[in-house]
Amino acid sequence: MPRWTLLALALGIVACAGLSNVPPISVAPTAPPTPSAAPPAAAEPTVVPASPAFAPVLSLPDASTAAWVPVVSGLRQPVDLQHAGDGRLFVVEKPGVIRILRAGQLDPEPFLDLRDRVGSGSSEQGLLGLAFHPRFAETGALFVNYTDGAGDTVIARFTASGERADPASATVLLRIPQPFANHNGGSMAFGPDAYLYIGTGDGGSAGDPLGNGQSLNTLLGKLLRLDVDGGEPYAIPADNPFAGNGDAYPEIWAFGLRNPWRFAFDHQTGDLYVGDVGQNQWEEIDVLPAGTPGGANFGWNVREGLHAYADNGTSGFVDPVAEYGHDQGCSVTGGKVVRDAALPEWQGTYLYGDFCSGRVWGLRRAADGAWVNGLLFETGMGISAFGEDAAGQVYLLDYGGAIYRLAPAG
Repeated sequence: MPRWTLLALALGIVACAGLSNVPPISVAPTAPPTPSAAPPAAAEPTVVPASPAFAPVLSLPDASTAAWVPVVSGLRQPVDLQHAGDGRLFVVEKPGVIRILRAGQLDPEPFLDLRDRVGSGSSEQGLLGLAFHPRFAETGALFVNYTDGAGDTVIARFTASGERADPASATVLLRIPQPFANHNGGSMAFGPDAYLYIGTGDGGSAGDPLGNGQSLNTLLGKLLRLDVDGGEPYAIPADNPFAGNGDAYPEIWAFGLRNPWRFAFDHQTGDLYVGDVGQNQWEEIDVLPAGTPGGANFGWNVREGLHAYADNGTSGFVDPVAEYGHDQGCSVTGGKVVRDAALPEWQGTYLYGDFCSGRVWGLRRAADGAWVNGLLFETGMGISAFGEDAAGQVYLLDYGGAIYRLAPAG
């Protein structure tokens, strides 16, 4: 997750620091789990222009052709936005509430209130992710990712009926012990294969002191892949890279991640984009093209981005397709690929941002296959997430409490 601590310090709030090491943890995720306001007034459209200090990059869209238009404000620390294919948008607030947004208005009643079980005392804890079952209209199933009162990660399924989800319908799929309060991951998404993918951080502190990123004996620092329809509470997909391997957790799909704060599938191509928050110098975007087999190793903590970190080795890993240094920001927020029919020149452009600087970059393949990356917007916002609706419109979430939509300028 982005370094909320930096925001907390800016606001004069004391954040946790100096956490001591704890012994390595052992989890058994495949064992039976342990269960456990009025809408704001509409704002006038505003444009957040591209920075004049940066020249346009060949093959990226002209940033002046689009603008971030305000949709709603008055939210409490929004960190995720999802849709269920029925016209509604669902906004995740970090303290533990999911709210319904429709036609630019927030429903006064929450879709799901989990504040009685969500622990959000630390800056990177809370209700962090939401994913709707691909057949939500049929199953009513949704999945959430949160930290509990002990600070541990919980992946749980709930059932919705009509306009609301039932807090008493929880089934816990995974409960993952967290050795520190930071780097909890939080992102979830169903892939084109209808399996549930879950991003987990390395467990926190700094520098991955427990070596979780490269260890296959922990679920921390990974992308996990579960078949939520094949068993109770889930099954292991047969083509998971470590299925049937007694020396590794079979839930693991990819590893070597520090804190994948937001990943997303391009719903047109099936490509997977991951924003992985760096340590103290480099932020990175990783891409797994559709059809890539499991087992990818993104390199943390042997390296940070393309650069050596824990030792001198930088080879043998999946290279990021883009990175930026801490002169440009300090905490990457993974984004979305634009598939909005109203923005034809933006088609296929992956937008991602930085929580600290508010910058938004664009990334896409040029005609020769090379990745082209460039800065498009200077927003000044605390970018906590990007989202999209069923029509492919892209949204930006400001941690300060507002949501914006990318729209044609003018």
